[in-house]
Amino acid sequence: MLHLVVSFCLCCWCLTDGFGEIVSVLEGDSLLLHASNIHQDDDLVWKFGAEKSLIAEMSGAAGIFFIYDDVLDGRFRNRLKLDKVTGSLTITNIRTEDAGDYELKISGAILRDTTFRVSVYARLPVPALIRDCSSSSSLSSPSNCSVLCSVVNVSAVSLSWYKGNSVLSSINVSDLSISLSLPLEVEYQDKNTYSCVINNTISNQTTHLDINTLCQTCPAKAETLPVLYQSLVLWQIVLISVVAGFLLIVTVIGIVCICNKGKTIRTKKKNTKHSALCKPKKRKTKSKTQAVYENVPKKR
Repeated sequence: MLHLVVSFCLCCWCLTDGFGEIVSVLEGDSLLLHASNIHQDDDLVWKFGAEKSLIAEMSGAAGIFFIYDDVLDGRFRNRLKLDKVTGSLTITNIRTEDAGDYELKISGAILRDTTFRVSVYARLPVPALIRDCSSSSSLSSPSNCSVLCSVVNVSAVSLSWYKGNSVLSSINVSDLSISLSLPLEVEYQDKNTYSCVINNTISNQTTHLDINTLCQTCPAKAETLPVLYQSLVLWQIVLISVVAGFLLIVTVIGIVCICNKGKTIRTKKKNTKHSALCKPKKRKTKSKTQAVYENVPKKR
């Protein structure tokens, strides 16, 4: 009999003590964490996160209630509500940074611990459908229509194309916030129902494909030349023109320099000849002896 009583007590502890609930909620909603089986004289505390920060407490016997919404740099400021009868905790306008473990400790006739593991999901955007005229299949086959389903800044989601209720293709993303695109090829005359769906654990958004509206005829191939390529060609033309103009200017300057150099050389030669003509001639100086005998008659 004693063995049965001990076993019953252990089973009750396992059910009431330990991990409690997994809760998922959308960003911006209000979250209610229930404190069940509270007695009038019980004391309880609410803690949050790995550091177990105290965010609320209640003493039923003393009739004291406290909310500590200024902890963690005021993360919960003006967003916590404590029910003074049940001890349940409400978090309003919940945010993604509010995700984590919320621990409830109840002290009374029985000590009880319960942990709520809360996941907060961002609200999903509506998928956008875009006609992809740059697709090779759209250009090669006029009867085909290429469509892109796109979403931006999403995490922990799945993006899928459906044909009726059957999944045609799907792509998943983890916790990274990125943009996703998923292509689909259909024919203009296709009468099936197609839809693009983005979903996470607790919500989804759907956009239906209207082939007659979206799948209009793509422009001719020549008209689909990318703007970037056109700009590149234009810049090449401008660059070639600039280089040609620069070379022309250098050539003209070189010719002018050569002409000026030749003119300078001819001017120097002319100046040298003129100097030689204008230079005074040196008179031959006679010696004194020659001067003395110059007037003496020579003997015959």
